[in-house]
Amino acid sequence: MLAVQKVSRTFDNGYKAFKPVSFHTEQSEIVGILGTSGCGKSTLLRAIAGLDLGFDGEISFQEQSVRSGTEHTGVVFQEPRLMPWLTVIDNVVFGLKGNKQEKREKGARLLRAVGLKDTEKLYPRELSGGMAQRAAIARALVTNPQLLLLDEPFSALDAFTKMQLQELLIDLWETNHTSMLIVTHDIDEALFLCDRVLIFRDQPGVLFKDLKIDLQRPRERGSLEMAEYKREILQSLDLNHDVHVKSAI
Repeated sequence: MLAVQKVSRTFDNGYKAFKPVSFHTEQSEIVGILGTSGCGKSTLLRAIAGLDLGFDGEISFQEQSVRSGTEHTGVVFQEPRLMPWLTVIDNVVFGLKGNKQEKREKGARLLRAVGLKDTEKLYPRELSGGMAQRAAIARALVTNPQLLLLDEPFSALDAFTKMQLQELLIDLWETNHTSMLIVTHDIDEALFLCDRVLIFRDQPGVLFKDLKIDLQRPRERGSLEMAEYKREILQSLDLNHDVHVKSAI
């Protein structure tokens, strides 16, 4: 479905965000991109979203290059990025083509789906952080994307709201089976949401491990099985491991 082939990104000043990386995703799969700060996670996601076309290599979705358009994808950023002069409903349907009434009905259905019933006439300033991010998710889904890209979408929220929205994503996935690619630095979040976790490390970033999370849903937070996967991920992210080995020789 999504194919990333030998993709790297070097900026004009010579800074290399990440070394060549290759992977693919399957239909209806939830894949996490996990790693420490500065390893190129968000830069890679921007390339996949078609927001940064300065990369080397090839990225395609359903055999169509992202360089020729990304109309089948939706994007959710760390900040909601709602337009303050528009109501919630107008933010959700902004840019959507078609009959005005049909657009608003679709937007209202999505707002109900993300738990924002009766908020259509509110403005972004009247929403909490969690509510604003729910609206951003509804906006990303309004075009029925086949691939939803999320860039650390819950990192600015409190722990309880974050868990609520993680569960919302799973509910939406169970209803629509939308493929998702999620950038996160939160190991527990990746284990709760993802079918696979792509573990990045180092600067410039490298894809260190492609880890399949073989756990059925619904998943129990803090289970022994999740703890074992967390241990494996932490070992993979141990940036001092190579130093320890060298100093012991």
